[in-house]
Amino acid sequence: MAILLGEILQSLELWLKLIKNPQPQPYVNPNLDPVLLVPGVGGSMLHAVDETDGSHERVWVRFLNAEYTLKTKLWSRYDPSTGKTESMDPNSTIIVPEDRHGLHAIDILDPDLMFGSDSVYYFHDMIVEMRKWGFEEGKTLFGFGYDFRQSNRLKETMDRLAAKLESIYNAAGGKKINIITHSMGGLLVKCFMCLQSDIFEKYVKNWVAICAPFQGAPGTIYSTFLNGMSFVEGWEQNFYISKWSMHQLLIECPSIYELMGCPNSHWQHIPVLELWRERRDSDGKSHIVLESYPPCDSIEVLKQALLNNTVNYNGVDLPLPFNLEILKWANKTWEILSSAKLPSQVKFYNIYGTSLDTPHSVCFGSGDKPVTDLQQLCYFQAKYVCVDGDGTVPIESAKADGLNAEARVGVPGEHQRILREPHVFRLLKHWLKAGEPDPFYNPVNDYVILPTAFEMERHKEKGVEVASLKEEWEIISKVQDDQSCTADKVCSISVSQEGANQSYSEAHATVIVHPNNEGKQHVQLNALAVSVDAS
Repeated sequence: MAILLGEILQSLELWLKLIKNPQPQPYVNPNLDPVLLVPGVGGSMLHAVDETDGSHERVWVRFLNAEYTLKTKLWSRYDPSTGKTESMDPNSTIIVPEDRHGLHAIDILDPDLMFGSDSVYYFHDMIVEMRKWGFEEGKTLFGFGYDFRQSNRLKETMDRLAAKLESIYNAAGGKKINIITHSMGGLLVKCFMCLQSDIFEKYVKNWVAICAPFQGAPGTIYSTFLNGMSFVEGWEQNFYISKWSMHQLLIECPSIYELMGCPNSHWQHIPVLELWRERRDSDGKSHIVLESYPPCDSIEVLKQALLNNTVNYNGVDLPLPFNLEILKWANKTWEILSSAKLPSQVKFYNIYGTSLDTPHSVCFGSGDKPVTDLQQLCYFQAKYVCVDGDGTVPIESAKADGLNAEARVGVPGEHQRILREPHVFRLLKHWLKAGEPDPFYNPVNDYVILPTAFEMERHKEKGVEVASLKEEWEIISKVQDDQSCTADKVCSISVSQEGANQSYSEAHATVIVHPNNEGKQHVQLNALAVSVDAS
């Protein structure tokens, strides 16, 4: 049945491509510097190429037939001799489609969906917005998808990125490139900056990292190793891939081990793996205790929990334990990342998500139901100790870039949906100089100070100088600090100063803030200064 639905879906895909009208370019600005978009884990469309007949099949992401395709085409085994994870299907090679100059693979990950879904709309909204600013696909706007199962420092990926940067540089007539990364894409670009620093410095102008786990995402990854991960949340996950199938895929992916974070990270609050366990004292009495394992000690727990984990492929049970060879590779990756240095000619900007409970530490079991067998951990529901972040990456990790940043800006938003936040768009437009500069825009706090009136008078008579100032402006922000306040706010300030030869000066100012609707505040300043020159 699944295969028949797959054939119907392929026919539907072809039909949809035929009837879709190409979207016209609304506006093109040839003076813009080129931009390269780099996604995070799971953010690139993947195709399986059949070695026997050369046919292509989209295996990530699919709405129908997703589970079957994942198990047959994407389930993988790690090869420690190359550092690469290879699909179990010997007749399939996984590639990233390069349509639309790399943008197709990172735009809408499952373009079959006629009803639309936030979960598969990756860079789509940002691409649409940037086209409005005048960016043109293939001239000033490009994408770099990659096989997210692999290590962030895999030589094959590094070489592809180097070639991509060179081709963009040439296509843009020798203009340096702005790179915008999301999530794990920040680690990939940081690895590239370390391993191919000359090429990075030659071709890159600015790098904007969004929600990058610069110190890892240990809370999320602990539960991923033990319980799996949902590609989408809510009712839609029933139509995509089960958490357990994702678990069996990710357990052999170096990129996931690299998201555990650097074992030598200097956390303000150390993330831990906690277990409620039953222990007996020297008298044989039973006690329920809460055990906490910091990152290095948690490895032994993961080893024991996944000791007998297997995957059934083509009717054969294959061992799939916690992979210590991948862990060694990942630790080397973090050594490389820890040595990263930003070239002096490249500007770096960091946008991190805030205002959401974000897993930091994870706990299994309870005082009433302790963990008695580590290999049963996979059947326990994870309980999180949360901190502030974007729901996936804690603020502390996202801000730990270790680079000389031009700005670090927190934006309230969820890890993936932040890519369609208006504040993020305004920041990018400001930093990329896409459009006329707005001298009144404060990008960090996301408000505009717009002068509306200015009057100044000054006169001097018999040693007395009088100056008066009247100024008005509007502060425009997305959300007012106090939506419930409708009364004017008044502030008065007075200063005085005695100078030499009995000279004297004083000034008085009154500021009135009138709250309006739609996030606007009208501000009036009235000031009077008097100076007496006794000489």
